[in-house]
Amino acid sequence: MNDDKPSNRSTRPRWGRRAVLILLPLLLAGAWYGRSAFLGERDPATNYQFSAVQRGDIEDVVTATGTLQPRDYVDVGAQVSGQLRKIHVEVGHTVEAGQLLAEIDPTVYRARVNASRAQLRNLRAQLKDREAQLALAQIQLRRQRALMAEDATTKESLQTAEASAKSAQAQLEALRAQIEQIESTLRADEANLQYARILSPMAGTVVSITARQGQTLNTNQQAPVVMRIADLSTMTVQTQVSEADIGRLKLGMEAYFTTLGGSGKRWHGELEKVEPTPTVTNNVVLYNALFDVPNPDGRLMTQMTAQVFFVVAQARDALLIPMAALSQGQARAPQAGSATAPAAAPPAGTAQPAGNGGAGRGGGMGQGRGLTPGATGAAPRSGTVRVADARGALEERKVELGVSNRVQAQVLSGLAEGERVVSGLVVGNGAGRPQMTPRL
Repeated sequence: MNDDKPSNRSTRPRWGRRAVLILLPLLLAGAWYGRSAFLGERDPATNYQFSAVQRGDIEDVVTATGTLQPRDYVDVGAQVSGQLRKIHVEVGHTVEAGQLLAEIDPTVYRARVNASRAQLRNLRAQLKDREAQLALAQIQLRRQRALMAEDATTKESLQTAEASAKSAQAQLEALRAQIEQIESTLRADEANLQYARILSPMAGTVVSITARQGQTLNTNQQAPVVMRIADLSTMTVQTQVSEADIGRLKLGMEAYFTTLGGSGKRWHGELEKVEPTPTVTNNVVLYNALFDVPNPDGRLMTQMTAQVFFVVAQARDALLIPMAALSQGQARAPQAGSATAPAAAPPAGTAQPAGNGGAGRGGGMGQGRGLTPGATGAAPRSGTVRVADARGALEERKVELGVSNRVQAQVLSGLAEGERVVSGLVVGNGAGRPQMTPRL
């Protein structure tokens, strides 16, 4: 038993030394990792987000909100007063030109027509009497002249006969004028009688009815509107464009729009008119821009809201990079041992002379097809981006830019498809959340 005690005392130090030898490397490794994590000694590329240069379509557009109206429409009103006896159509009915739409009580107008016709018959009968009296006066005048030639009558009798003939002629002419007046009145009464039947002035669709059957219409002050008829085969898009964007619009430029519930379907047209007189709403100056679109299937309806896009410039199958990549072109690489990631530098993608760009690798690889020539925003300009090479090292490169919008920019030269560009910075340490950048 005395031999076992020294043996136990000798094994305890050996196990202690082994534990120290095992824990010491672990502590050293943990210290190195902590120093690297907290003091920033890591790969500088881990501070950045990258986006690949991809091909796609890009548009520079002016957006506006508009409403749909029929290009051709007419408000059908009443030309005569009276009770609206019958409406023969309903909203949504398709009508032809000249079709009967509604009727106003014609009793008063029919009575006026009958009265004018009776008065006209009376005047025509008087006309025949006046013609007979004129013929008698002319016979008596000839007799008096014959007697006067033989000195068988007095001069006074001849003068009386001449005056009677002239009077009969004047009365006849006055009566004829009265007949013309009554005939004109009769035509007006007959027209009013016809106006009691409201006919369609054009072919189209009844889009609204504002009057009601049995309603009394009064046309003494203004013509009351009974209904509206519109040709829905062609619709006009009326948009309101702010004064900040109106200068970018050009007549004939491409435009398209979408509607709520249209499942993303686009309707295309060309800008036809910009009204020079603005409308001011809440101190905001807006100009009306209009263009027409065909509506053969009738899916577009009156007063629909349209989200309109006027295409200022566009490119098809072009090399694209996010606009955030241009703002990272002048950012510096993080210094070794820094505790935080570098902040973004001011944007370097501002317009510069085109001769300064396009010096990087991949020149000519980014030329897109379908670039709108001469459009605003399509003029080449240069910018700077940071590109990661095959080894992961970052280099600044000048690129030539074409069409751009708020999200993407077209690369004309300086980059090749598939290259990676810096598009954002990682905030804080490795556990930080990266900045959000637009999708390609």
